[in-house]
Amino acid sequence: MDSNTVRIILLIIHYLFFIYAFSVVVSYILLAIISAIESFHYMKKNSFVNYNEILSSNISPSISIIAPAYNESLNIVENVRSLLSNHYVNYDVIVVNDGSKDDSLEKLIEAYDLVKIDYLINPQIKTQPLRNGIFKSTNPAFEKLIVIDKENGGKADALNFGLNISNNQYVVCIDVDCLLLEDSLQKMIKPFLEVTDSKVIASGGVIRIANSCTIKEGKLLDVNLPKKFIEISQILEYLRSFLLGRMAWSRLNGLLVISGAFGMFEKKSAIAVGGYDTSTVGEDMEIIVRMRRHMEEQKVNYKVAYIPDPLCWTEAPDNYKILISQRNRWTRGTIEVLKKHRKIGFNPKYNLLGMLSYPYWFFYERLAPIIEVVGIIYFIILITLKNVRWDYAFAFFILAYLFSVFFTIVAILSEELTYHQYKKKKTGFKLIVATFLEPFILHPAILYAAIKGNIDYYFNKKLKWGEMKRKGLSN
Repeated sequence: MDSNTVRIILLIIHYLFFIYAFSVVVSYILLAIISAIESFHYMKKNSFVNYNEILSSNISPSISIIAPAYNESLNIVENVRSLLSNHYVNYDVIVVNDGSKDDSLEKLIEAYDLVKIDYLINPQIKTQPLRNGIFKSTNPAFEKLIVIDKENGGKADALNFGLNISNNQYVVCIDVDCLLLEDSLQKMIKPFLEVTDSKVIASGGVIRIANSCTIKEGKLLDVNLPKKFIEISQILEYLRSFLLGRMAWSRLNGLLVISGAFGMFEKKSAIAVGGYDTSTVGEDMEIIVRMRRHMEEQKVNYKVAYIPDPLCWTEAPDNYKILISQRNRWTRGTIEVLKKHRKIGFNPKYNLLGMLSYPYWFFYERLAPIIEVVGIIYFIILITLKNVRWDYAFAFFILAYLFSVFFTIVAILSEELTYHQYKKKKTGFKLIVATFLEPFILHPAILYAAIKGNIDYYFNKKLKWGEMKRKGLSN
């Protein structure tokens, strides 16, 4: 191959990387603008809402909170207390103890005066069988609580059991270790009650990080910034993702995922598509894509709503081993879902779902870490060939870094101008400092986890959820 051909090939590769990087920047800017519009619209529209009417009405839609639990004895009593502290009227809490090997069930029985009961189950979705049975409390204060003890089948299987046993119109699927604010249900149910020409099939909410916050008896008393950099940097990630990402996709009605930590569904629609897929580690994303695909094929006008209020707080990984395991799982889940539903990709039959949402997730979520690593390898090859224009290279890296910092600062400002959860002195300064450090410290770990997730998906099929040990949120 002559030198002229090599130069042409290198030039083509240069342009391909430039086009991809430019498209990423443009898409992020557009999403930030759309998100700002949607946030302003939401806050203006809901400033006149009297949530007490939804709260106190006896005709409020019925809701079941389904909380799978596996080896959660450290926190389960306080976490269930949090779920029972909601100010909504017409709801119950279904805790599904999914074959725990610890004393989770014993602690629940003792704390909530549980006794075994006979309970009619409608097995619309196939699940693992019961182990010790179904329990209710003899204490009227806990009449909303139902505890199921079943054989282990995984989170998706536990959620499906909850769907089978629920008698209510809507279900909230939540991680048992999450902390719900007391007005969360009336805010989440609101999109389902609004009169529009689109049927709302699901609603998601903002997830915030509760590490270092003051929590007592299932209630969030004080919001504190964590001390560890790994925890602070995840706060920045969540702000970008939820305030500048999912808000925009909600506005476009192109949202493909609702966090498994906190999401509300119309029960009938969830059961119509067969409930959660137990064969994937990305069950939260998969059920949304499948529900949307079903609605498109049935030619029903529908919507997946999103609530920007910080309604749910959860514990984030506080060390790199657990963080990498978590992001590895997220990567494998994304690959599985996009592969399983590849029929909708670039297919005009599925409208915006097929022509915008799927392509975006494929190019900017699925392929992004692979393209980044290929780019790094390519740059190393250029150095070896002594074919680097260092002035251009430094300019590119500096611009990419500054854009990353700028985008994160926009997310912080968005939080400050809307819900302003971090009110402590110097908190804003610490977040800004972390913004400048995050690309060098956290991002390499996230990239490594994503690449490892790709490798594990193709070469380590036996790997499932991975490690996610909790330390607990109670103080």
